[in-house]
Amino acid sequence: MIPSQMLKGTLEGCVLAIISKKETYGYEISRQLEEYGFGNIAEGTVYPLLLRLEKNKFISAVYRQSEVGPKRKYYSLTDAGREELKTFFKNYRELADAVQRLEADMEGMDDE
Repeated sequence: MIPSQMLKGTLEGCVLAIISKKETYGYEISRQLEEYGFGNIAEGTVYPLLLRLEKNKFISAVYRQSEVGPKRKYYSLTDAGREELKTFFKNYRELADAVQRLEADMEGMDDE
Protein backbone atom coordinates (compact mmCIF):
# COMPACT_ATOMS: atom_id res chain seq x y z
CA MET A 1 0.00 0.00 0.00
CA ILE A 2 1.33 3.41 -0.98
CA PRO A 3 1.47 5.82 2.00
CA SER A 4 -1.02 8.69 1.70
CA GLN A 5 1.69 11.33 2.09
CA MET A 6 3.48 9.95 -0.99
CA LEU A 7 0.21 9.92 -2.93
CA LYS A 8 -0.70 13.53 -2.18
CA GLY A 9 1.79 15.03 -4.59
CA THR A 10 0.95 12.72 -7.46
CA LEU A 11 -2.77 12.06 -7.19
CA GLU A 12 -3.89 15.13 -9.18
CA GLY A 13 -1.72 14.16 -12.13
CA CYS A 14 -2.88 10.56 -11.96
CA VAL A 15 -6.52 11.65 -11.96
CA LEU A 16 -5.85 13.89 -14.98
CA ALA A 17 -4.27 10.89 -16.73
CA ILE A 18 -7.34 8.74 -16.08
CA ILE A 19 -9.69 11.46 -17.30
CA SER A 20 -7.53 11.95 -20.41
CA LYS A 21 -8.33 8.40 -21.54
CA LYS A 22 -12.10 8.99 -21.67
CA GLU A 23 -14.87 11.06 -20.14
CA THR A 24 -15.59 9.54 -16.73
CA TYR A 25 -17.15 10.14 -13.29
CA GLY A 26 -15.84 10.20 -9.73
CA TYR A 27 -16.62 6.66 -8.61
CA GLU A 28 -15.13 5.23 -11.81
CA ILE A 29 -11.97 7.31 -11.26
CA SER A 30 -11.61 5.79 -7.77
CA ARG A 31 -12.00 2.28 -9.21
CA GLN A 32 -9.46 2.96 -11.98
CA LEU A 33 -6.92 4.21 -9.44
CA GLU A 34 -7.44 1.01 -7.46
CA GLU A 35 -6.98 -1.13 -10.60
CA TYR A 36 -3.67 0.63 -11.31
CA GLY A 37 -2.44 -0.28 -7.83
CA PHE A 38 -2.97 2.97 -5.93
CA GLY A 39 -5.05 1.21 -3.30
CA ASN A 40 -8.55 2.14 -2.24
CA ILE A 41 -8.73 5.91 -2.77
CA ALA A 42 -11.83 7.14 -0.99
CA GLU A 43 -14.37 9.16 -2.94
CA GLY A 44 -13.97 11.73 -0.15
CA THR A 45 -10.45 12.24 -1.46
CA VAL A 46 -11.33 12.15 -5.16
CA TYR A 47 -14.27 14.60 -5.18
CA PRO A 48 -12.49 17.57 -3.56
CA LEU A 49 -9.60 16.95 -5.94
CA LEU A 50 -12.02 16.98 -8.90
CA LEU A 51 -13.52 20.26 -7.69
CA ARG A 52 -10.04 21.78 -7.46
CA LEU A 53 -9.15 20.57 -10.97
CA GLU A 54 -12.42 21.99 -12.28
CA LYS A 55 -11.84 25.31 -10.50
CA ASN A 56 -8.36 25.49 -12.07
CA LYS A 57 -9.97 24.80 -15.47
CA PHE A 58 -7.99 21.60 -16.03
CA ILE A 59 -11.22 19.61 -16.41
CA SER A 60 -14.78 20.40 -17.39
CA ALA A 61 -17.89 18.66 -16.13
CA VAL A 62 -21.34 17.87 -17.45
CA TYR A 63 -24.24 16.03 -15.83
CA ARG A 64 -25.50 13.00 -17.75
CA GLN A 65 -28.30 10.58 -17.01
CA SER A 66 -27.03 7.32 -15.54
CA GLU A 67 -28.25 3.95 -16.75
CA VAL A 68 -29.02 3.21 -13.10
CA GLY A 69 -29.81 5.81 -10.48
CA PRO A 70 -29.46 9.59 -10.52
CA LYS A 71 -27.52 11.76 -12.96
CA ARG A 72 -23.73 11.57 -12.80
CA LYS A 73 -21.19 14.33 -13.22
CA TYR A 74 -18.83 13.33 -16.05
CA TYR A 75 -15.41 14.93 -16.35
CA SER A 76 -13.24 15.55 -19.39
CA LEU A 77 -9.86 17.19 -19.89
CA THR A 78 -9.57 20.76 -21.15
CA ASP A 79 -6.67 22.07 -23.24
CA ALA A 80 -5.18 23.51 -20.03
CA GLY A 81 -5.60 20.07 -18.43
CA ARG A 82 -3.70 18.39 -21.26
CA GLU A 83 -0.85 20.87 -20.77
CA GLU A 84 -0.92 20.31 -17.01
CA LEU A 85 -0.78 16.54 -17.57
CA LYS A 86 2.30 16.91 -19.81
CA THR A 87 3.96 19.05 -17.13
CA PHE A 88 3.03 16.52 -14.44
CA PHE A 89 4.67 13.63 -16.31
CA LYS A 90 7.79 15.68 -17.07
CA ASN A 91 8.15 16.67 -13.41
CA TYR A 92 7.37 13.16 -12.21
CA ARG A 93 10.05 11.64 -14.47
CA GLU A 94 12.61 14.13 -13.12
CA LEU A 95 11.67 13.22 -9.54
CA ALA A 96 11.69 9.46 -10.23
CA ASP A 97 15.10 9.73 -11.93
CA ALA A 98 16.54 11.64 -8.96
CA VAL A 99 15.19 9.07 -6.47
CA GLN A 100 16.57 6.20 -8.59
CA ARG A 101 20.00 7.86 -8.72
CA LEU A 102 19.95 8.25 -4.95
CA GLU A 103 18.82 4.65 -4.46
CA ALA A 104 21.56 3.38 -6.80
CA ASP A 105 24.13 5.43 -4.86
CA MET A 106 22.90 3.87 -1.61
CA GLU A 107 23.30 0.27 -2.85
CA GLY A 108 26.25 -1.40 -1.26
CA MET A 109 26.34 1.02 1.68
CA ASP A 110 24.73 -1.60 3.91
CA ASP A 111 27.81 -3.75 3.38
CA GLU A 112 30.12 -1.15 4.91
